[in-house]
Amino acid sequence: MAEVYTGRFAPSPTGLLHPGSLVAALASWLDAQSHGGQWRVRIEDVDTPRCVPQADQAILQQLAACGLTPDGPVLWQSQRGDAYAAALQSLVNQGWAYPCGCSRKEIESAQAVARHSAAIYPGTCREGLQGKPARAWRLNVQAVQTALGLPDVTHWHDRRLGAQQQNVGQDVGDFVLRRADGLWAYQLAVVVDDAAQGVTHVVRGQDLADNTARQILLQHALGLPTLQYLHTPLVLGADGEKLSKQNGALALDLSDPFWALGQAAQVLGLPAQTSLTNFLTQAQASWTRLFISHTS
Repeated sequence: MAEVYTGRFAPSPTGLLHPGSLVAALASWLDAQSHGGQWRVRIEDVDTPRCVPQADQAILQQLAACGLTPDGPVLWQSQRGDAYAAALQSLVNQGWAYPCGCSRKEIESAQAVARHSAAIYPGTCREGLQGKPARAWRLNVQAVQTALGLPDVTHWHDRRLGAQQQNVGQDVGDFVLRRADGLWAYQLAVVVDDAAQGVTHVVRGQDLADNTARQILLQHALGLPTLQYLHTPLVLGADGEKLSKQNGALALDLSDPFWALGQAAQVLGLPAQTSLTNFLTQAQASWTRLFISHTS
């Protein structure tokens, strides 16, 4: 039986959607439609201190104004704590997750000694807390790879970017599954929720491509299917930096949804459309020619 395509759009309600968000939403919706599949929406509100009250409902209204409506109920990560706890416990039971007592300052100091520019966790607590109180929980990357016979370098194919690879142990280290403040880490939550929603294909912004190897490793560790990925071009501001809520990107102006969708389509390399009425139908045909016919 052929796999049933299920895609998703998973915004964080730390503010309203901005033009870059619409690019990812439109691309994921078009890919699902072009495959004759389902399109889910997940509100990634696991980082509760950063969430803006009522932003989740406002985001759903923004999507609806653009004609992007989900198939099936919306999922909220803030309601999924039990599922994340069960996933972490399964990793602990296998000996693949361990408590970490290191502070951010201690990790950064270790990087300075090792002359690393990025905060790569050196595995300080892998063999025990050494008297420190537990703060976070981390995945033992090497233990998972050894137990499952996985290579040190994770390879995957991106449907737009082509062949990709990353050595998670070397480039990231044992990454966090549950944060020191008790909140669930993005990597664990997204993997558990993609499986729960039956997601088969992920279409998202290129800035998230670096997360893919960690998520594939977690999928293996939790016995979950590996997904297909496509990372879309980023919308850049006047300073050349990615538009984001963190750097002050303005919310979408949906007084003219046709114009907003047209700008998103342009970023995706889709031709201009003639009217809002036919926009999504015409854009779907263009998407199929660009991303389905030659990549599936």
